[in-house]
Amino acid sequence: MLFEKLKVWLDREPRTGPENMAIDQWLTENLGEVPILRLYRWEGDWVSLGCFQSRGEGRRLFGEEPEYVRRWTGGGIVDHRNDQTYTLVIPRGEDVAQACGCERYAKIHGELARCLRESGIACELAERDSVAKSAACFEKPVTWDLLGADGAKLAGAGQRRTRHGLLHQGSVAVSGSALENFGDFLGSDCSIFESGELGEWEELAVKYRSEKWLERVL
Repeated sequence: MLFEKLKVWLDREPRTGPENMAIDQWLTENLGEVPILRLYRWEGDWVSLGCFQSRGEGRRLFGEEPEYVRRWTGGGIVDHRNDQTYTLVIPRGEDVAQACGCERYAKIHGELARCLRESGIACELAERDSVAKSAACFEKPVTWDLLGADGAKLAGAGQRRTRHGLLHQGSVAVSGSALENFGDFLGSDCSIFESGELGEWEELAVKYRSEKWLERVL
C-alpha cells in the first residue's frame, strides 16, 4: 500500500476534455492532507496532448475527427476513445510525492499492475524505454509503463509536481470495470470523495478551452 488514507472518487458523469483537465488542476491546487484517486469518463471523442506536444502532431496521428485538449502534465499524445482514465493527486508530504520521477512512476504502476492482475489482466512493468520514435503515448512504451501479455503498451501516465504535491494522470487500454477497485491497492483506509467537496473549478476550464493554451506548442 502506498498510502495510509485515500479518498476515492468514482466520477461517473462524462465530461469534456477541458472539464476533466480543469477538475484535475483544481484538485491538485486545493488538495488537503489525504491523497485522492479519481476515476473518470469523457463526453465525446477526445485526444489529450502532453504539455509539450503539438496539436498538429496529434492531428497527424489521430486525424481531424476527435477534439483535442492539452493536459497540465507531460507525456505523449493519448487517444481517449478506447481507454479508461484515472487521476491520482498526492500531497507533497507523502513519500511518493517526494520520490524521483522514475521511482514514483514505478510505485504507482506497480500497484496498478496488482489491480489489473486481480481482474484477470496479465501485465508487467517495462524494464526499459522502447526504441520506437512516436509522439503517441501507446506507441512508445517507456520504463515502468505497463505492458500486456502481447508486449504492447497497456498503461501509461503523465505527471506534474507542484508546490502543492503531485498530479499523476493515467490512461489504461482496458474496458469494463477493471479499475474500479484500484483504490483498494493504493490505500489501507479508503473513504469516498464526495462531489460536494469540489470547489469552483469552472474558471479553470476556460483556460483549457482556449486556443492560446491549445496552441502554446506549435
